Amino acid sequence: MTLHKGYRNKTRNRHRRKVRERGLGSIEKYLEDYEINDKVDIITNSSVHKRGMPHRRYHGRTGVIVGIRGRCYEVQVKLGNAKKMLIIGKEHLRLNSVSIKE
Repeated sequence: MTLHKGYRNKTRNRHRRKVRERGLGSIEKYLEDYEINDKVDIITNSSVHKRGMPHRRYHGRTGVIVGIRGRCYEVQVKLGNAKKMLIIGKEHLRLNSVSIKE
């Protein structure tokens, strides 16, 4: 068979969730709001596909919130020498641990 190059190609381990984390998770994740210029980590939640799931190459990266677009956030991520602007839902973001300590 030929190798298919779909959007979620080679993500079996990357999007796997632990047994106790399965499902949509707690309501607190959906109620959390982020401010502009907050540093966030991009950790994809595989149970939510429709609302702003980023490509697998951005999983685990850190970015800065530069704006809000509807229910999603505009996150600027550095990828090599380029800066990319991603539109990501809040289910796939978490506050960076370095910015929490400051």
